[in-house]
Amino acid sequence: MNNLAQIFSSGLNTWYIMLGAAFLGGVIASISPCSLAMLPLIIGYVGGYSKETPLRTFIQLCFFIFGTAIVFSVIGIICAITGSVFASAIGGYFTLIMASLLLVMGLKLLDILDFEIPVIVKSMPSSSRSSLIIYPTLLGITFALAGTPCSTPILAGIMAFAAMGKNLTFAVLLLFMFALGQGIILILAGLFTSGIKNLKSMSALTEGLLKFCGSLLVLVGLYLYWKVFTPLI
Repeated sequence: MNNLAQIFSSGLNTWYIMLGAAFLGGVIASISPCSLAMLPLIIGYVGGYSKETPLRTFIQLCFFIFGTAIVFSVIGIICAITGSVFASAIGGYFTLIMASLLLVMGLKLLDILDFEIPVIVKSMPSSSRSSLIIYPTLLGITFALAGTPCSTPILAGIMAFAAMGKNLTFAVLLLFMFALGQGIILILAGLFTSGIKNLKSMSALTEGLLKFCGSLLVLVGLYLYWKVFTPLI
């Protein structure tokens, strides 16, 4: 059986494509309808809408994203380590597990499967705008752990690729780029809060992008199944 992890762990061109896809996945997740609905809450909760202190709001949002990046980078490390362990322990079955995860999450994005994705954190810490660094960072960590119904399927797909790659650096960069993609829209919306209404008008477009991402996850999952079972035919 071919080692499918080589697809994700070799070649700089492959790295660039996967990192770009992870960043794009973060952007799409951040402008999906349910994420857009949370933007005013997050921006107001982290730094407020004060036009007199845009720099302060910008700094707070940056540290918010830094908090999410910490969590996603740790997730990347875990994916790489556990992916290597599982791949060496159960061989081709690991590929089937990853393919199944991609397939399920793709069907979730396509609304073919409907299920609740559990969250780790049930409530955000109390607001305290006196903190410029610590509070936004902790809030970012909380937000990343809680997740959202729209971003979790895309994130799960990226985690699957990170685990299959079995490369620690690649896995961390992959999840970091996802966090960065999520944060770009948040920072722009925080600096230009009037643009949130315009972002909400993109709901129809982002619905289509989510369906596109779901289709890609399904196709990749089916491809991995094909790679596993073709030698047996």
